[in-house]
Amino acid sequence: MSQKIKIFLPLALISIMNCYSQTSEEYKKRGNAKCDSLDYKGAIAEYSKAIEVNPKNAEAYHNRGVAKAELLDYRGAIDDYTKAIEIKPEHSAAYCGRGQAKSSLQDYIGAITDYTKAIEINPKNAEAYHNRGVAKAELQDNRGAIADYTKAIEINPKDAEAYQGRGLAKLLLGQTDSGCMDFSKAGELGYAKAYEAIKKYCQ
Repeated sequence: MSQKIKIFLPLALISIMNCYSQTSEEYKKRGNAKCDSLDYKGAIAEYSKAIEVNPKNAEAYHNRGVAKAELLDYRGAIDDYTKAIEIKPEHSAAYCGRGQAKSSLQDYIGAITDYTKAIEINPKNAEAYHNRGVAKAELQDNRGAIADYTKAIEINPKDAEAYQGRGLAKLLLGQTDSGCMDFSKAGELGYAKAYEAIKKYCQ
């Protein structure tokens, strides 16, 4: 009888743990649905429940960080992205999100560090290249910005804003013709502000 009890108890514990894990995932899914409907406060509440049930749910921390950033709570977002990274050190999206939050707080050097880490983890992360280009442009590193925008475009040729950003960086380096070509491409891809730039700088 004692042996049966010893065998049964671990199985029961595993069953309970699986139940909690599924519940955490369900809260996370509810949070995702609320994010999709732009109910960010509701999403944060659901993600918080997911974390309460399973404090190791890295995706719940990451997604809560996204929701907080949408509500302009950038410091809160940074805290959540950091926690997601602690749990899952190879979380490229969490580094990228934290970089965006840092950029919003004008910590461009910190943002570049996070984007670089995101790229090291996932060299195909076009968003990280794009955003690192934005941060470099803010620091007036226009050549570095051009290199990053170019890499973002190589990975995602339909990134209209990367063409626009690269065009502006080229313009600041005196590469007017090439910059205007980038504005034109951005416009073709549906970025309306590109035509304003063409009117201002290219005619």
